[in-house]
Amino acid sequence: MRIVFMGTPDFAVPALQALAAAGHQIAAVYCQPPRPAGRGKKPRPSPVQAAAEVLGLEVRQPESLKAADEQAAFDALRADVAVVAAYGLILPQPVLDAPRLGCLNIHASLLPRWRGAAPIHRAVMAGDAETGICIMGMEAGLDTGPVYARRAIPITAADTTGSLHDRLAALGAAMIVETLDALPIEPEPQPEAGVTYAAKIDKAEARVDWTRPAAEVDRHIRGLSPFPGAWTEIAGQRVKLLMSEAVPGEGAPGKVLEGLTVACGAGAVRLTKLQRAGRGPQDAEAFLRGFPVPPGAVLG
Repeated sequence: MRIVFMGTPDFAVPALQALAAAGHQIAAVYCQPPRPAGRGKKPRPSPVQAAAEVLGLEVRQPESLKAADEQAAFDALRADVAVVAAYGLILPQPVLDAPRLGCLNIHASLLPRWRGAAPIHRAVMAGDAETGICIMGMEAGLDTGPVYARRAIPITAADTTGSLHDRLAALGAAMIVETLDALPIEPEPQPEAGVTYAAKIDKAEARVDWTRPAAEVDRHIRGLSPFPGAWTEIAGQRVKLLMSEAVPGEGAPGKVLEGLTVACGAGAVRLTKLQRAGRGPQDAEAFLRGFPVPPGAVLG
């Protein structure tokens, strides 16, 4: 098929590579423009831009698709289908209507659960037993379109948003190739029951509240790992908490019981991977060697 691919972050890269490897003609790749990054704040190409350039594909980076000339340029590609994966821009109706077979989105949840911007984070934070990928036909509503294919995977007690992200990106890549091979097929409308929304992660919600039950604190830490990273203060320093597990324990919320086991509102959480400002992630043992935390210390 003749495809327009639209995506920006790491999540979209496996799908772009899989479509190219499957022999589809990729007429153009749309991604967001380079953004300032790093200490020098120099513009850094997005992961999709970098991958597209390696494949020798045309890259387009409009700030918006609302202008008539941008919509005309998109329509002129004469695509059979557009494949969208975490692109980050709203697609106006003329763009949605331009491809012969419409626009298909690789969405990282089991719709209608977790429509919106942060479905992987929210699934982990909510304690969902499973999540998955839906290949969805795009329409004007927020992730309301009919579903062409869905596949579920379990969320384990060891999963972070990072580990789940990588599994789902690989699954989405395989599923979009399978779905394009099967077209034309009739999609299924989403059920009206069970709709939830995955609001964008606000950095203000990253601070750990030790008064919550241990299971919730653990999911909060894993759900925000590696980005933006849940955090707490230890001896006046902000420390990111990247991995944890809920364990038995009792004490005042935030009190260190032993090692890096911290009492919560009910139960306790053992911190197993942490990161101090300006340093790389460390396991608990290495962290304590360089930053001792005595039993009885209170995290906040």
